[in-house]
Amino acid sequence: MGDPAGVGTEVILKAVKNPRAQSAARCLVVGDAAWMAAMAAKLDINVAVRPVSSVAEAKFIPGTVDVLDLKNAPVDRIQIGTVSAAGGKAAVEAVQVAANLALQGLVDAIATAPLNKEAMHMAGYKYPGHTELLAEMTATQDYSMLLVTPTLRCFFVTVHVSLRKAIDLITADRVRRIIGVAQSTLQRIGIAEPRIAVAGLNPHAGENGMFGDEEIREIIPGVGAAREAGINATGPWPPDTVFAKAMAGQYDAVISMYHDQGHIPIKLAGFSDGVNVTAGLPIIRTSVDHGTAFDIAGKGIADEGSMVEAITLAARLSGGAQKA
Repeated sequence: MGDPAGVGTEVILKAVKNPRAQSAARCLVVGDAAWMAAMAAKLDINVAVRPVSSVAEAKFIPGTVDVLDLKNAPVDRIQIGTVSAAGGKAAVEAVQVAANLALQGLVDAIATAPLNKEAMHMAGYKYPGHTELLAEMTATQDYSMLLVTPTLRCFFVTVHVSLRKAIDLITADRVRRIIGVAQSTLQRIGIAEPRIAVAGLNPHAGENGMFGDEEIREIIPGVGAAREAGINATGPWPPDTVFAKAMAGQYDAVISMYHDQGHIPIKLAGFSDGVNVTAGLPIIRTSVDHGTAFDIAGKGIADEGSMVEAITLAARLSGGAQKA
């Protein structure tokens, strides 16, 4: 359900009514049923909330949404649009329960609504975000954030760290491993022979060492190791041109070196329909590509497009339509 104080509840309620999401998957919400019912009434969204205590109880009746009820969003401690420890705790608990359901094979995939990092930290969960939490839960070493729009896919060598720290984390071994994660993920979604472009870190991809030597020391050896393993990876390419080439169809994905390098072109390419995927996990996890948007929470104006895309992509990754 994400942080109850944000737009997660709204985009979920709207998404489960969407014909594309309905045809792609059977959706079970993990969260607080009373909170969702109250938000449906407040926002005048015509969906009946049906609390259940197990996956087996879900009926997937049109016009209703089954909620595995955690009863963990106390209305006296959570205010719409406000950061709180209670909201952060509710969000993390929903992720943990959903991930465990997927690990047990009781659901085929999870699509997460946004949580708020400050609220999560206030609740005592010191993770940078969903990605790191799920990696720890699943004991996954090699993983990457993947952002997807209809015209662009980006994997990331580093994500939720400072730019200064990101530079130190860009090593030949990590570049090679993320390229490998990209290869297997792209093949999983049906691209038999992926074409993977690797962005440089520095302007002009370093210009042969004139503007930085990270490309020479780390990125080129990482790409070379991936190519030796049979992966069609090229680069490093200048970051100011590689994304446009990928959008034009020259590449199937771009490996970005740090957070904003890839997030900016992704959000320009598809702000309302981007999807976040945690690639490399033993379970399927997709998510909206936006935050909790506290400034518009509870106003009924949140766009559910990214949540619809997250649900449909999760179903696709899990092997077809009508999955739970």
